[in-house]
This record gives sequence, C-alpha cells and structure tokens, in this order.
Amino acid sequence: MPFPRSSGILLHPTCLPGRYGIGDLGLEAYQFVDFLARSAQQLWQVLPLGPTGFGNSPYMCFSAIAGNPLLISPEVLRDNGFLGEDDLRNVPDFPLDQVDFERVVAWKLPLLRKASQNFAQHATAIQQMEFDGFCRGKASWLDDYTLFMALLNTREEATWNQWPHELRHRKPEALEAARQQLADEIFFHKYMQFEFFRQWSELKRYANDQNIQIIGDIPIYVAHNSVDVWAHPEIFQLNPETGEPQEMAGVPPDYFSADGQLWGNPVYNWPYLESTRFSWWIERIRALLTYVDLIRIDHFRGLEAYWSVPAGEETAMNGRWIKAPGYALFETIREELGSLPILAEDLGDISPEVLQLRDHFEFPGMRILQFAFGNDAKNPFLPFNFSANSVVYTGTHDNNTTVGWYNQISDYERGRLHEYLGCTGSYGIAWDMIRLALSSVANQALIPLQDIFSLGSNARMNFPSSAEGNWAWRYRSEALTEDYSNRLKAMVKIYGRYAEFPGARLE
Repeated sequence: MPFPRSSGILLHPTCLPGRYGIGDLGLEAYQFVDFLARSAQQLWQVLPLGPTGFGNSPYMCFSAIAGNPLLISPEVLRDNGFLGEDDLRNVPDFPLDQVDFERVVAWKLPLLRKASQNFAQHATAIQQMEFDGFCRGKASWLDDYTLFMALLNTREEATWNQWPHELRHRKPEALEAARQQLADEIFFHKYMQFEFFRQWSELKRYANDQNIQIIGDIPIYVAHNSVDVWAHPEIFQLNPETGEPQEMAGVPPDYFSADGQLWGNPVYNWPYLESTRFSWWIERIRALLTYVDLIRIDHFRGLEAYWSVPAGEETAMNGRWIKAPGYALFETIREELGSLPILAEDLGDISPEVLQLRDHFEFPGMRILQFAFGNDAKNPFLPFNFSANSVVYTGTHDNNTTVGWYNQISDYERGRLHEYLGCTGSYGIAWDMIRLALSSVANQALIPLQDIFSLGSNARMNFPSSAEGNWAWRYRSEALTEDYSNRLKAMVKIYGRYAEFPGARLE
C-alpha cells in the first residue's frame, strides 16, 4: 500500500544512551521520541526486537515473536517498585559508545531475576491480574518460548537438537515434567516478556501520540536454534532424526562474494505452510502488528523464490532457486488481517518476478543512495529513477555510514556524486545525501542516526561478512542537539515531508 510523504530515522533501541551498558526503554527512549517530534519526523525504524543469541544479531533470535529482555529499563523497574535505589547504585563502568554485550548480560540478568522475585512476592492484585492476563493472551507462543528458554538455560547442550530424544521430539510427558521441574525459571522468562511488552507498549503509545509511527523489521528466516524450529519442525525442511536443516538459506555467488552467502537458517516447508493457510506466518505478523505500525520484510525476494543449499555444503555455491508461494501468502494475510502495511527489502539479486510480486501488492521498495553513483544514468538508485511508492535511505544498518562510504569510494564514483550534486553544502557530505533523500520523489525517507551526526566508519552498525564486532554502536545524550533538529525540520518543510495533522511542529 502507498504511504503518505514522510521521513524518519533508523535507530535500534540498543543504540540509545544511558549508564546501563545498552540502550533500553527508559527515559532516553522517550527523549529520542521527543527529538523526532521536534524535528518534524514521523517514522522511527527499528531492527528486529527479539531476544538475541550468539553474535547478538537481531536477525538471529531465539523467537520470532518474543522481546529482548536486555531492552528492559532498570529505572522503570525501580519506579514500579520491583528494584530499589541500592540495586542501581553500583553500576559497572560500562563503555558509553559501544555495547559490551557479555558484560551487560552478566550484570543485567541477575538484576532482572531480582525484579522477577520481587514481583512474585510483592505484586499488587491489579499487577498480578495484568500479568495473568498477559500470560493467557500470549499463551499461543509464550508457553513454548518460556519452556524453550528455561531448557536452553538449564541444560548443558548448546542447541535444542542436542537435547534428549524425548525433549527434542516434544513428547508430552517429558514436556510436562520439564514444566514442573523448571517452574521458577519459566516464571522468570514469562515475567521478562510481560515487562518488556509493558514498557514497549507504553513507549509506542507515547510515540503514536506524537504522530510518530514505528517501523518494525521481520527477518524472512528464523534461527535454527529457536523456539519456532523446535516447536514447529514440520514447517521447516529438517532431518526428522537429527533436527538439523536438510536445506539451508543463503544467497548465490555475486559481484560481492564469489562463494555466495550461506546463512545456515532452515528454509521453509512451503507446501505444508500453504496447507495450513500460512497460519504460522499470519500469527507472526499479527503479533508484530500489536507492537509496531509498519513492517519491513527483510530479504523480500525469498518470498518469490529462495536460494536453497543442501545440508553439508560449506558455501552457497551449490544451491538452487526454488519458487515460493508469495502471491498466495500475501493474499491469505490480507484476507485474515486486512490492509498490508508492509515495506519490501528488495535489494540484491532481484528478478522481474520479484518486482511483479512487490508491485502487485503495492509494497514500497527500498532505494539506497550509496548504491546510486557507480555506473550510468539508468542506475535504479538515482533519485530521478525512483517511483513515488518507494522508501529512500542514505544507507542502512548493513552499509557503512555515509561519511565512511564517501571516504572509501573510487574517484570515479566520487566524481559522479559531485556532478550529480552540482555543489556541496556547508554541513558536509552526509547532509548533502540527507538533502538528496528528503528532496526525492520517494514517499518515505529514512536516515540512519549516524548520518545525522556525520559519523565515520567507526559508527557502523553491521559488517555483513563478519560474525564479530557488530550491533554495538551507541550515541550519547548530548548528541541530540537543537541544531540537528532545526536542520531536519527546515528540510522537512522545504520538501513537503510533514504530517497534515493539527499541531504539526513546523513553526
């Protein structure tokens, strides 16, 4: 569906500032929303909000629906009476500009356990009713998730398919015995989900009240070591005995990688999913739409045809394209949920059939300005080649920052960029590109916060070819200056990216 002309900022909540080692859903998140509102922005795009595993990637979570407990604000827990002032007095000396995930986990999880115990002992009748209602309302995924996490955290085996046969194959007697044995651990994980969604819902309501919509992100695939694969093995292509993927996801060799990319996620058993009217996908999207307003589907092309690599391969070279039932999937989702507030990540090896699927459902595609200047005037990422029903970015979480990109591109590419711009402005190359994005015909424009600050490569969020050193960047509170806000607001007014609602802050 086409969207109104608007703009916003791409920022994952882990990047928010604060003294607890990682961004959270406390005061700094509300101050960031205030900055968006002062800057006349209407969109906040986040990465997947799930509980991350090895590598801390939000695209490899233990659940497709659950929230990340590390985002829970200790100060909100204190304000609600489940932590005391003393609990927040001796906070480790965490780095301010990076997330040290290992240290954060070591300090924060015991704190969350203490809050959970205090809730169990001291929750009011109303709070207990809210908790019970949450657990009942989310039981379709929460019961499996909390049992999975309790088992994962109390067993020596690293992944679910290494568990004993009875647990691996979900024998009812074994599951019931585990629920009784791990009741306290299960309660802890239920409480963390209750608290995450309570804090996130309040933040989302605050943003929506200021006419800011939140764009969520849905990875097309889920991690193999996740509750989704353990609880629903029939919807994935797995070895029935070992639980290992029979077919793995990835992308074929291309200009950037001679071997392609082998992600290792299990691919879907699409015939089975279609026989259920895609019930798992529908519940996944239904759940996500309870806590975001719009959804970006990562690797959208895999819903038209996906690259499938047989088990045992060490690279993605020997895979093959297999058709996916994208039309049937989105038709069914529309029948069940109504309009589709979806953005399509249509980057990479894109065929005409992928574009036809995207356009059939009127999903906006993505246009990345950093990709625009490497060849001739037919480049689809040049602004004059955009369609209005698209989303323009200077760069994404997978790209270098604009300043870092500019410092590394070829002389030819830099020359093409300068010719296109005609001149450079007084704020530097990042703001030249921001102006280019906001002035384009694309209905939506999204800018990584690092580009607002004109930061270099050391502020990059992700290196797709590297398993380490990602997802750690954070900014400091004082960086959100009135100067940046005024610049954004002025450009929004010039280029018509303001909301037509009473009280829009453009004066």
